[in-house]
Amino acid sequence: MIFIVVKFNVKPDWSDRWIDLTREFTEATRAEPGNLWFDWSRSVDNPNEFVLVEAFEDDAAGDHVTSSHFAQAMKDMPQALVETPRIISEQISATGWNRMGELTIDGSADVSGQ
Repeated sequence: MIFIVVKFNVKPDWSDRWIDLTREFTEATRAEPGNLWFDWSRSVDNPNEFVLVEAFEDDAAGDHVTSSHFAQAMKDMPQALVETPRIISEQISATGWNRMGELTIDGSADVSGQ
């Protein structure tokens, strides 16, 4: 799979509108054949930093970057950004999320936290 993490440093006046700005791009990408996930998070240390974690089947990433919704997002996003986003993009042998070996939660545990 192609595993990608991108950090977006958003202008403070755009921070509360970032998810709306990227909504159509996000929904269209999630609907692409070969998209495994496309998940946004907001930094707990910097409210103006959004992190995108995405993954594609090996042969699907090319179609993603040549899609019309990708092209539109590349036109829409710059107005809201302080700087060029930082990215890690790697082909890895995993096929999905695995369970963390160092922290195992017994399936019989009370998931309510009580």
